[in-house]
Order: sequence, then C-alpha cells, then structure tokens
Amino acid sequence: MWIQNTLFMTIKTIPFGQPILGAEEEQAVLSVLRSGILVHGPKAGEFESAFARYTGAKYAVSVSSCTAGLHLSYFVRGIGPGDEVIVPAQTHTATAHAVELAGATPIFVDADSATGNIDIAQIEQHITGRTKAISIVHFLGLPVDMPRILEIAQRRGLMVIEDCALAIGTRLGGAHAGTFGDVGCFSFYPVKHMTTTEGGMVTTNNPELAERIGRQKAFGLDSMVGERKIPGVYDVMSLGFNYRMSEMEAVIGIEQLKRIDGFLVKRKANYETLEHALQQIEGVELLQSTHDQFQSSYYCLSALLSKALIGKKWEIVDYLKQHGIGTSVYYPKPVPHMTYYKKKYSFADDSFPVAAWISTASIALPVGPHLNEEDMRTIAQTLQEAIHSVS
Repeated sequence: MWIQNTLFMTIKTIPFGQPILGAEEEQAVLSVLRSGILVHGPKAGEFESAFARYTGAKYAVSVSSCTAGLHLSYFVRGIGPGDEVIVPAQTHTATAHAVELAGATPIFVDADSATGNIDIAQIEQHITGRTKAISIVHFLGLPVDMPRILEIAQRRGLMVIEDCALAIGTRLGGAHAGTFGDVGCFSFYPVKHMTTTEGGMVTTNNPELAERIGRQKAFGLDSMVGERKIPGVYDVMSLGFNYRMSEMEAVIGIEQLKRIDGFLVKRKANYETLEHALQQIEGVELLQSTHDQFQSSYYCLSALLSKALIGKKWEIVDYLKQHGIGTSVYYPKPVPHMTYYKKKYSFADDSFPVAAWISTASIALPVGPHLNEEDMRTIAQTLQEAIHSVS
C-alpha cells in the first residue's frame, strides 16, 4: 500500500499487522454458507483435529476466543471466589480478566528483564494456601521455561494454564507451547500468526478436561445437535456458556493452518533481519529472542529505548507513523497498573518495576509475513532517522 505524505512524496505503508487471506479461505467460507450448516457442524471438529495434530496435543477444543478458553479452563476446575492464581504483570489484560471472571484473585508477578516473560524466581514467594493455579504467558512468542514452572506446580499441587495467544509456532525442546501445562489457550484474532477472524483453541492432554470444556462451552448440555436422537430434546447437566466457534471461523482456521509453517518461516527471516539492523542503532536495546532449545514464534520485535530516549518515545512513534510504519505497544502498562486493577487492589505506582520499564520503553515493530526483509531494513533506517530527529 502506498500513501501521500505532507510533502506529496509517495511512500510505502508498512502495517503492523495484516491477515493473509486468499481464494482458499474465500471458497471454504462460501461452501459453509451454501451448506446451510453455520454452527454445530463437522468443520469445527475437523479444525480441532488438525490443530491437535499440529501442536502435538492429545485434544483440542475450539472456542469463541482465547479469553473464553482461559475462562473455561478455570471454570471447569472449580477455581473461583477465595482462590488465587499467579499471573504475569506483563501481559494483555485478558490473562487477568479470565481469573477475575472466574471470581478468583490474580496475584501478579513482575517480568524477567531479559525476556519479558514472568520472573520464575519470584513465583514461589507469591504462593499461599489459597493459590490454585499458575498462569503463564509466552511473551511475544518466546517460550517460558516450562520445566521450571512444572516443577513448582507439581511440588505445590497447582494447575498450569499456558496463555498462548502469541505462541503458535513457539516450541521448547521440540514440544509446542500449550502442551506442557494442564491447558493451553490460543488466539486467532486477525493480526495473530493465523486467523479465524475471531476465535480460539484450548489444547490439553487430559481427556476429562477436554470433555468438560467441550460441554461447558455449549451451555453444559448433555448432547450436541448432531448427537440427539430426537431433535430439540436435551438435558442441562451443568452451568455453561455460549463460547462456541462457528463453522465459517473453523474452515478459515483449517485453511490458515495449512499455511502456518510458511508464515512462521517469513516471520523468523523478517525478525532476524530487523534484529540485526537494530543492533547497530545506538539507544535501542532488544529483549532476548532465542535461548538454547527455546524457539520463538516471532510475533513482533519490541525495541526498548534507552533512558535518554524514553521521554521522546511518542515523538519517535509519530515520526514512524508519518513515514508509513505501523507500530504497537506490548503492553501500554503492566496489568496491575491499569485503572481497574490499580483501584481494586491498591497497587503502588512503583510496583512491578521491570514490567513498567518494558511498557514505558518499548515500541513494537512489525515482522509479520505480509512484509519482507527489505521492509525490515526500511523500518530500521526510519527508526534511526526518528531517533536522530529527536536527539
């Protein structure tokens, strides 16, 4: 895409994110529309099977969003009022909202300064007799050290929930994110690694959890539409929600999953090109992107500005915008500094200093498969120009 700037020079726009949809997805959606079966059909199950095969999970259950999957994960385990869940401070608010929606209390832990992931060394000091689970987030696609998390959880008898919203393609020692804990919850929002327009998936190796999540995402009914001997006749066995995925979303997911490996290859190539270029720019620091057996999904590249530049951050962002480069922030504040949580739990301004530093200093730059390596060099050059313009 090309735009005109104020000097009437034609410049290329580099969007932060953009879904890649083609004729295959279009035809798949049309086939569903023509079939007349828009929900309760076979395509959601087909997508679940394909996603389970891709991740190596024994079971996958499609849901309406990653947030719905997180909420269901707590709900089916009976985690609620009076219970506590360990949650990273540096994450999307949905990670904590799911705990709140279950009626439990999120107990926030600061970030690791090298990776942005939860600081594992601080977890145990936050565990109490009310703690029932640990929720981890693979920040920007870099895996958390899951063997360390599992050791703590197993010793303490805690459930482990992996928030994999940015982690399709994330692997640790060859195993896919979302297959280590009790459940993994994935997002298919339009600018994620793959999309179903909206939607999510829960992975688990526990057959009881898979069955309960599958039932309770659909009102807690004892039988789905295709399972009923008499149409319209069913019983309600438990409390549940309307957290289902439509057949149209499912067929888009099926087609996107066929292309995900190619998407990930492009993301890695883009990331490495941009990372190398940014390492040459004074005043920019980078979070760790690889480590031993850790394989990132390279969702985006978070450039951290030096202390001298932090006060000029929004001028730099505006310069990038004026030159056609899309940016984002992961995340604008640590979740406990968001108004709702800060008021409810009275967190101090200087709490969670590492997460606050990452939020304050970072500019998220695009590396998605809608871009190429020349775009990465353009981003780096423009960022350098932006820094010079405010220095």
